[in-house]
Amino acid sequence: MADQPNPGLTFDALIPAEMARRAEAIGVVKSASPTLPMFTLAVLAGAFIALGAMFATTTSAGLAGAVPYGLARLAVGFVFTLGLALVVVGGAELFTGNNLIIMAWVSRKVTTRQIIRNWIVVYAGNFVGAIGTALLVFVSGQYQFGNGTVGASALIIGESKLGYGFVQAVALGILCNALVCLAIWLTYSGRTLIDRIVALVPPITAFVAAGFEHSIANMYFIPFALLIKYAAPDSYWTTIGTTAAAYPRLAIDSFLLGNLLPVTIGNIIGGSGLVGLVYWLAYLRPSPIQPGAPTIIAAEATPDGPAPRPESARR
Repeated sequence: MADQPNPGLTFDALIPAEMARRAEAIGVVKSASPTLPMFTLAVLAGAFIALGAMFATTTSAGLAGAVPYGLARLAVGFVFTLGLALVVVGGAELFTGNNLIIMAWVSRKVTTRQIIRNWIVVYAGNFVGAIGTALLVFVSGQYQFGNGTVGASALIIGESKLGYGFVQAVALGILCNALVCLAIWLTYSGRTLIDRIVALVPPITAFVAAGFEHSIANMYFIPFALLIKYAAPDSYWTTIGTTAAAYPRLAIDSFLLGNLLPVTIGNIIGGSGLVGLVYWLAYLRPSPIQPGAPTIIAAEATPDGPAPRPESARR
């Protein structure tokens, strides 16, 4: 007899109400994680995002003026998706993505202490991972590849990121993490590896192509440029035909106070407020029950109609 299809097996994407419950459950698990594993996975995430940033920097080398601006940005944004793909599929703790824990916090399934602890530990781990990767890539001499064009591109990127005012940097951070958290949100709909990777590519490509600011990526972009400015040999500057003085904004205080601080604030607002809280209000907020009205489970009600019953309820 021919094999019959398994009625309990489905490859359909989860609907938004189920994605919201999944995001809430993941937030609870992330917040309860022990400190050492949490920090270790955060270091990995910082390194993963740094690898995506390294790929983007290499791709951008020599593109300026050779192709239209928009196409160059599209190429850079597309290759940067490597970083988040490694985080999502490889399993790591990324500060900007973890802003979605706000959904579990608003549902009172995570305490204020737990969410703050997670954000601090993960942010610190991301910083270590990104800075460590920047140092390793610098020591490798990769910035000298392409007759020095890779390093020249890194210097231009780092210098440009320090040219924003505080409010502008906050706004760019808000826009960035709204897209990053939307990418993470979309991966919650997937049931397969391909689903998750395909879902994250458009939003991540969009934020990079548009020039928005990601705090964790900047922990690689700017320190890598700083390392080149202050530690590259004189022969390198001769090769690219300029000097370190041509990048006056590249300084540690400018990095920490002029970029990282406002961008981090913006990232929290964009991820927690514009994505996490909005989807919580749409799908997880308890519905007020009127006296005499039939009881409806809010989690089961969606704009598309009733959510499918759990598999166990169908048997």
